[in-house]
Amino acid sequence: MDSDQRRKRKRTAKPLSYNHHFSVRSLLLCFAFVAFLYLFTRRIPMINPSSFRRPVLIVPSFPLLSSSSTTSLKLYPNSLLSVSSHLKIEDQVLFPDHVLLIVSNSNLLMKKRDEIELVCVYREIFSNNYSVGESFAEISKLRRDSLSVDEYNKFQSIVRCPLPPDNYSATVNLEEREGRIRVLSDKDEKSGIKRNRAVHNWDSLVYSATLDGDTAVVFVKGLNLRPDRASDASQFSCHIGLGRGGKISMTKAVSAAQEVVRCLLPRRVRLSPIKAEGVRVTIGVNPPHVHAWAHDQVLLPSVAKIVDLKSEGRKRESEGKYELCVCTMVWNQAPNLREWVMYHAWLGIERWFVYDNNSDDAIKEAIEELELEDYNVSRHVWPWIKTQEAGFSHCTLRARDECNWVGFMDVDEFLYFPFRRSRKLRFPGQNSLRNLLANFSSTPKIAEIRMACHSFGPSGLISLPAQGVTVGYTCRLQSPERHKSIVRPDALDVTLLNVVHHFRLRKGFRYLNLPQNMAVINHYKYQVWESFRAKFFRRVATYVADWQENQNEGSRDRAPGLGTEAIEPHNWHLQFCEVWDTGLRDFVLANLADRTTGLLPWERTFL
Repeated sequence: MDSDQRRKRKRTAKPLSYNHHFSVRSLLLCFAFVAFLYLFTRRIPMINPSSFRRPVLIVPSFPLLSSSSTTSLKLYPNSLLSVSSHLKIEDQVLFPDHVLLIVSNSNLLMKKRDEIELVCVYREIFSNNYSVGESFAEISKLRRDSLSVDEYNKFQSIVRCPLPPDNYSATVNLEEREGRIRVLSDKDEKSGIKRNRAVHNWDSLVYSATLDGDTAVVFVKGLNLRPDRASDASQFSCHIGLGRGGKISMTKAVSAAQEVVRCLLPRRVRLSPIKAEGVRVTIGVNPPHVHAWAHDQVLLPSVAKIVDLKSEGRKRESEGKYELCVCTMVWNQAPNLREWVMYHAWLGIERWFVYDNNSDDAIKEAIEELELEDYNVSRHVWPWIKTQEAGFSHCTLRARDECNWVGFMDVDEFLYFPFRRSRKLRFPGQNSLRNLLANFSSTPKIAEIRMACHSFGPSGLISLPAQGVTVGYTCRLQSPERHKSIVRPDALDVTLLNVVHHFRLRKGFRYLNLPQNMAVINHYKYQVWESFRAKFFRRVATYVADWQENQNEGSRDRAPGLGTEAIEPHNWHLQFCEVWDTGLRDFVLANLADRTTGLLPWERTFL
């Protein structure tokens, strides 16, 4: 019996062993077949690539308030930078003409920015043009030089990349040209660093934030608030990522106007606001017709970290504040900056805040050169397009602790005291503007000085004037257009509301219009066509239509009768000329020209 049982066991064991072997082999074959189908379908696109004409855009429905979701750039051991350091792509923003990458560890990046060349890397959405043996990951990549690399704030740098071509994802990575920097691959996810594949749309975004007392001033694109009035702050809430593990503190908005929302800091940091520095913040918005605060709100995507502007200022404890400073926003104004700064320095301006709005000319070099000549000019990267009003609000916070008065002017605008022949009313001399404002400082209720603007035309010229705009352009429109202002930043309304030309003041303060025979602004608005056509690229003001847009064609912000195309009219050099006005030209030549050579301070000499 025992032997018979053993034989039965052997007979029954064989089929079981065979079946087990068969199932494993079948699984392996099935897995191989599925893998083949996967690779095959990846190689052959199911959708015609020609149907794609725009980069793929992914907008998250909930903003990531922590900085843990990043794409990391790791330095190889032979890097110029510290081996133990990482550079991380924290956020990406898709603009109409480029992609902005916000990169952390800016202090490390900027130490060697002149030695490191960053390359923008794009991944193709579909590809079927690689041969056997080639890596799909490599053949689907496209590399292009970055447009610029800049320090943004103490926590971050920015890298501007060209727009991805058709059929390429809007998500952009970075590489260093020499291979010393790489992007963590999917295998590197084991390191615990998550990769953020979201690309934010510029149409709706929280883009900047700064400390101001026990509040944070937050700058937001896409609120679509009225350009000239404050809005109901109760429709907004503020969400600040102060807690560990992604916990968010929610506070109320205390004011809202245009693109600026002022938020209370959480109670636990109000006694020490600096603790909020470097923390991500976003804004909650009530849906239309919903009045309950903080319930069912929509949280806007955010790339903003709170920054303390005081720590970035230039210390003047021993000398006190500057009497007069100027804020301006520029795009490709390097050729005109030197004349503008040197002329106004003669009138008494002591400090310049230049907000660079994505210039790709030699603006950095122009500012560095002026600083070497002891002109107190600082460049501040402001990558947010069409946000001039918000940028000026931001600048008031930056300048408030350094300056008693701050003027807001463009680089093509020159303040001018008309020449008076009366002995009692002789033209003020050097530092006259600063001395004038010092007198108003003793009148505490006056917090804004307004001056009318005269718009000058090409004045018959067809090429750039060699001695600068103040000498070259001498014919203008008869009636002034708008006005510009100089304000006391400590007297501004809590909303920081402005319409570029002037600010809203706190209750109890008032403005003063200077008579035109006392002071005016010469606005060299319509220059020779070579200079003027650059304005068709983009206007910097938020609420002013770009030249190429078919909007508000009768507005004074446009060139009358020019239309929407950058085509030079046949008589452009003769337009906008109603009154010959040589006052500023005569004054500049009489007071600023070298008595030996006749050269003006901003003229270049080549020996």
